Amino acid sequence: MLQIAVCDDEKGMAEYLKQLIERRLEGEKDCSVTVFSSGTELLEEGKDFDIFFLDINLKDMSGIDMARRLRKEKEAVIVFVTALKEYVFDAFDLQAFQYLFKPVDENQFFQVLDKALLECRMKKQSEPLVIRVNGIYQNVPKEKILYAENEARKIVLHLKDEQISFYAKMSELEGMLGEHFFRCHRGYLVNLNAVKGYDTGNIQLKNGEVILMAKQKYSAFVAAYMEFLRRK
Repeated sequence: MLQIAVCDDEKGMAEYLKQLIERRLEGEKDCSVTVFSSGTELLEEGKDFDIFFLDINLKDMSGIDMARRLRKEKEAVIVFVTALKEYVFDAFDLQAFQYLFKPVDENQFFQVLDKALLECRMKKQSEPLVIRVNGIYQNVPKEKILYAENEARKIVLHLKDEQISFYAKMSELEGMLGEHFFRCHRGYLVNLNAVKGYDTGNIQLKNGEVILMAKQKYSAFVAAYMEFLRRK
């Protein structure tokens, strides 16, 4: 799940930016948007946001100062949306992703949002899966996982060159692996990048293995797989 924060003390502008984001993300379930009316409110929230859309001219603190505090804790994507042109160089010193001027050009905003989402998704996908195997924490590169299989109280990760078994719930693993994986059956979670072909009851993997697909999951799988190919 990607968390997006909008911070602007002009209520109308904050809601407008939220509507733009939600319009662009209509139908996608892996993102949420939260609006804040002050820098203090945002910093006190404590959520681990992935993307920040920040005004600079806030009543309680400068958006630049808020970004400096955020940068000490996280490597999130920061986009400034402001009427002030004189802070452009300060913004890029903070490695801001983009600097947009008000009034907002919707096409430009959507382009920046798309690029920000792509960067965040690529970063999340590159993060290794950390699991506990026989009392030892182990990093597993997500791209090496072909699929996960539910086996009683354990999960079996099928990798390109080995299998790893550990205690976990499939629903928890689904959230950890992210959108490049799809729950095609109650007992299977497949890496979309490993898919070679499919029909209403099965998914054929590039390594020749075949796993089950629940019939009620077929339409959602096709939609997810087509979206995965589009973004690839």
